[in-house]
Amino acid sequence: MMDIRIILITILVAFFIGVFLGPMLIPILKRLKFGQSIREEGPKAHMKKAGTPTMGGTIILTSIVLTALPFTNWIELEMVNADLFFLLFATLGYGIIGFLDDYIKVVMKRNLGLTARQKLLGQLFIGIILFYVLLRVRVIEGDWNAISTVHIPGTDLELWLNWLYLPLLMLMMIGSSNAVNLTDGLDGLLAGTAAIAYGAYAIIGLVQSNYTVAIFSAAVVGALLGFLVFNAHPAKVFMGDTGSLALGGGLAALAIITKTELLLLVIGGVFVLEALSVMIQVTSFKLRGKRVFRMSPLHHHFELGGWSEWRVVTTFWFVGFLFAGLGIYLEVFLQ
Repeated sequence: MMDIRIILITILVAFFIGVFLGPMLIPILKRLKFGQSIREEGPKAHMKKAGTPTMGGTIILTSIVLTALPFTNWIELEMVNADLFFLLFATLGYGIIGFLDDYIKVVMKRNLGLTARQKLLGQLFIGIILFYVLLRVRVIEGDWNAISTVHIPGTDLELWLNWLYLPLLMLMMIGSSNAVNLTDGLDGLLAGTAAIAYGAYAIIGLVQSNYTVAIFSAAVVGALLGFLVFNAHPAKVFMGDTGSLALGGGLAALAIITKTELLLLVIGGVFVLEALSVMIQVTSFKLRGKRVFRMSPLHHHFELGGWSEWRVVTTFWFVGFLFAGLGIYLEVFLQ
């Protein structure tokens, strides 16, 4: 089993790369006037955040790549093996979609960014490529029946989906990226909750002896902690869709590689709750003309209820720890 010290060193290196890059890139984002636009229908207290540099996800992605590639090679794996390619392609591919969305918002001054159709087509395109890669590599390595089987967490039950695994993969990639994106609404909220979820996958990677998963997840944790230095309240930079879509895509890719597709709903429980709050709010308003929450996503509901921004963030971090712990328990101790 991999020495846990390698994981800790990976986290530290990614952390220090992020801390080093922050003071270099944040002034550049300011000079380029890549400032965040604030929705008028959002909490009024957020209006003072207008102009804060966004697209800080570039700091996170750079830290991940500069750490994951050399550390994977260091432990004598191939420099870019199939699993690492899958994880990086999903993360960077969705990051590019987010970058385009941010660019349209802050440079072209179109507050909504890419249209929903454009974003969906981009996500589907990347998902199809990932499925093709998975099909080519995994079928050569093993049995397609095992690949397209989904395990039900905490039980011995499995579902064989056969070619229905393709729509599941697509649903995971699109659902995860959008749910994580919805969580990015308060200073440090997504950076913290995502670091916790990726930390859980670092542990799962170690237990499964999938060192690529462990190294990649640890690199993301370190990159997010480094970013959190500048993103914690009051934030000096926001990650934007560049970071949030990338993190969601990376999480879904980890669940696919580790065969924990359904477990992602547990480990990413905070993101699931955020997405559900939006779906419930929209459905209720369309059918009944009434809102269930003061505002969605869910973090805004508590914020408008009188909670300070920091209280909301730390509470969600704590809930994220509970979900991650439950996910690790189901995967590691009930198998």
